[in-house]
Amino acid sequence: MHPGIGTEGTLPGLVVHEWLARTGGSENVVQAIMEALPESDLWALWNDAPERFPSARESWLSRVPLRKSRVAALPLMPSVWRHIPATRKYDWVLASSHLFAHHARVESQPRAPKLSYVHTPARYIWAPEIDARGQSLPVRAIAPAIRKLDKARASELQSAAANSEYVRQRIRDSWGIDARVIYPPVDVARITSVEDWRTRLSETEAAAIAKLPSQFLLGASRFVEYKRLDDAIRVGQSMGLPVVLAGSGPDGGRLRSIAEKSSVPVTFIERPSDEMLYSLYQLAFAFVFLPIEDFGIMPVEAMACGTPVIVSPKGGARESVTLCGGGATLSDPSNPELVQAVAGVIEGLDRASISGRTAAFSRERFAGEV
Repeated sequence: MHPGIGTEGTLPGLVVHEWLARTGGSENVVQAIMEALPESDLWALWNDAPERFPSARESWLSRVPLRKSRVAALPLMPSVWRHIPATRKYDWVLASSHLFAHHARVESQPRAPKLSYVHTPARYIWAPEIDARGQSLPVRAIAPAIRKLDKARASELQSAAANSEYVRQRIRDSWGIDARVIYPPVDVARITSVEDWRTRLSETEAAAIAKLPSQFLLGASRFVEYKRLDDAIRVGQSMGLPVVLAGSGPDGGRLRSIAEKSSVPVTFIERPSDEMLYSLYQLAFAFVFLPIEDFGIMPVEAMACGTPVIVSPKGGARESVTLCGGGATLSDPSNPELVQAVAGVIEGLDRASISGRTAAFSRERFAGEV
């Protein structure tokens, strides 16, 4: 991405990220970037994971109530990104951006080369049809002005990388610039290092696993509506297979109501540990992942466990499944004939081969490309 990055004698740089959470795919990317570029500083609007990112510096937004409402803070963010205080001279700025981090400018060094790893152009602003937050009245009111500014800031980038071909196309459509694709890092080496993750479970977790059906479909993510976990239940009904839903979140009540009316058993696993999640991947007939995501790390994790994945034909998750030959797309989970056809594809896949091909998404590969 820049001749001074990742070479012997790494130049001092600044890595910036929107806000730092305890968990999340974009935070995994930031952590991998910092491991690849250990001499760099890290800056974010606010840091909700000080134990994970202890050296990160924060903006003044971290000290006011606005940090609790991203939508309320939205109009201020572009200005905050233009006034990053420097603690030393930086030879480059690398923005991990899914909103406005690519607007970043160090006050005393406005000409420092700027690069961006783009998780997505701001969906609030550029793709409200797939992000309901962008349909709110306050966001719609400011969207035209923000789009114009956002495109201008993107034109400042010396280089950009997208986390998928899907996002690369959205970058072209939104900002009018091209990017290369660097897929996010997935800890496939760790996942594939354990033949049977059930051997790593606690007694309580092992007991919960033992109660599950011998064959089931798995849906896992945060329980929010756009993740479409209700579609995992629909697929299970069409296949005649029990369903396991792993995760937690505000959509849990609605999902449980749907589960109660389901023609197949639905089991909920709340807040699974990594070991529990990997065990579920290994045991599942297939992992059902139907949201329209920019990339989708969980499908790669499932394939690293040798488990086929059922994904939407739209979005970045389809790319990893296609690259690994690890599953099938499903456009209509309510269509029994389509679902049965997908089941036939899944049954014919070689699980060991699927797992072996996920090395294309390793942390080592990501560090090398960055």
